[in-house]
Amino acid sequence: MQTSERATAFKRDCIREFKEEQPVTNIIGNHDFRFIDLFAGIGGIRLGFEAHGGQCVFTSEWNDFSKKTYIENYGDRHPFIGDIVPFPAEDVPDHDVLLGGFPCQPFSIAGVSKKNSLGRPHGFECTTQGTLFFDVARIIATKRPKAFLLENVKNLLSHDKGNTFNVILKTLREELGYDVHYRIIDGQHFTPQHRERIIIVGFREHTGFSWDDLQLPDEGPRLGSILHKTNGCEPELPWDEDRFFDHKRQIVQPKYTLTQNLWSYLQAYAEKHRAAGNGFGFGMTNPDSVTRTLSARYYKDGSEILVSQGKNKRPRRLTPRECARLMGFPDTFKIPVSDTQAYRQFGNSVVMPVMREVARIMIPHVRALINHELDDALIPLSSFA
Repeated sequence: MQTSERATAFKRDCIREFKEEQPVTNIIGNHDFRFIDLFAGIGGIRLGFEAHGGQCVFTSEWNDFSKKTYIENYGDRHPFIGDIVPFPAEDVPDHDVLLGGFPCQPFSIAGVSKKNSLGRPHGFECTTQGTLFFDVARIIATKRPKAFLLENVKNLLSHDKGNTFNVILKTLREELGYDVHYRIIDGQHFTPQHRERIIIVGFREHTGFSWDDLQLPDEGPRLGSILHKTNGCEPELPWDEDRFFDHKRQIVQPKYTLTQNLWSYLQAYAEKHRAAGNGFGFGMTNPDSVTRTLSARYYKDGSEILVSQGKNKRPRRLTPRECARLMGFPDTFKIPVSDTQAYRQFGNSVVMPVMREVARIMIPHVRALINHELDDALIPLSSFA
């Protein structure tokens, strides 16, 4: 085989490898349900529902840096507000599905009778006022979407000895009347990251929804699938240019390698806690690894996920592009903010393929409710006789 033919074949193999490893958004242009995106971050949940034909009609995100990333990737063709707290629920557009990765704030569980005696709100207003979950509840109460998906950290289940989660379930089921299902899902089924999150879904009417319909791969990918390729296969992304990867030299930009001072500090810190019998320390990874959970503090020292660069070499952080891949975002996703803000955004985001899979099993039931509503709205011709 001639040199030019070998080069062409190698390039073709690289393109095939790149396509096989990239998460596919599969966004459908013909929308058949509408959703709103609350506490939206950079839109990880949104991507999962767009992949199954949804149209976003309203977004709320208070952080200006996240808003910049969000609009860069999705545009601003629908209402986009900052803080949802003062926003009237009546002004939220009609929608079929409410999405929200709401922050978990402490819940005050006061007695309803005492609230009543003081003339204060009761029901979910009593138990959730002052928390951001209250804003989810008041919008559901006002707009009555056919379904919702809420996402939070696994520890929501045990917060305040389980009282917080009980209030949430009671609010959604008893006060708002929704058929509610929840499950903890680990992102490592889809990306090389151990990331457990609780997913709560609900439907306005009883449906045949079941978590048994989830298709979770038994063995997920390993870290090498999301790392920059140094063998000539790394895709050249016009929106990244050489910000994260030097394509001419085929290396990760040197700035992501830890300084000697930081590496010495992390080793000494880990040794100190090992001697004390604690498990604290850095997380060293290689291409065969599944990482720890990426956190919003990753920009500080990268200690939870360090990438080995070989013996006697200092490790490096993941680049923001690798963090995007670790969360299941496609390489078409643009990163218009600083590295510090990008690390925060991906550390606060969701594993997008998890959302896409949950959306896959939710949407048939949403469509059935939409069709049922349309059937009920039709007036039989016989009524005019």
